[in-house]
Amino acid sequence: MVNERADAQRKIGIFGGTFNPVHYGHLMIAENACEQFGLEKVIFMPTGHSPHKPFMGEDMNRHRCRMVELAIADNPLFGISYREIENPGVNYTYETLRQLNEEQPDTQFHFILGADSLFDFLFWRHPEMICREAVILAAVRDTLDEKKVDEQISYLCRKLQGQIYRLNTPNFNVSSKSIRERIGKGQTIRYLVPDTVSDYIRSNGLYSVLSEGGDDEYEI
Repeated sequence: MVNERADAQRKIGIFGGTFNPVHYGHLMIAENACEQFGLEKVIFMPTGHSPHKPFMGEDMNRHRCRMVELAIADNPLFGISYREIENPGVNYTYETLRQLNEEQPDTQFHFILGADSLFDFLFWRHPEMICREAVILAAVRDTLDEKKVDEQISYLCRKLQGQIYRLNTPNFNVSSKSIRERIGKGQTIRYLVPDTVSDYIRSNGLYSVLSEGGDDEYEI
């Protein structure tokens, strides 16, 4: 339980997403989470079988994980977990966080999501359990109304008895979907993703045919 671990020695961020592909917006969110909330590490957790999105296949799972590995390789504050990728069943956030807390009772987990998701958070599977298992960090971009975000945070904190905080990040109004579209049109993605990720996409011929599915919940 979050309240029972208020004095936990370790503070770890969990950043889930499809990362299809991972880009600088994701990395900025994770870096700012470490800085603003004193996190020891942020663990990127690529989704496997999501309840909200079609399964992208084992090959794309491997590619998405490899791109995250390349993107975070030079930052000791970042790590990657294959927990959900390796799970053959459907992954639910509350179950993942519960398992993590059982395995690491000395850790206070901080679950990172896009502030957009706060407005449908009550429709997630067991949102009250998510709030019991982790502190919620809501990444806010400039295109969102901060007042409405703060009002929603206050409402959810009261209703769910959770700890939810605004995570401020530099504006980077690019999404994984827009990057895939640029690749499909033969446009440059330089300065949108790390060079190692761009090289990997090119060498593996990824996204040359546009895909409709697999975008991140948080569009940045």
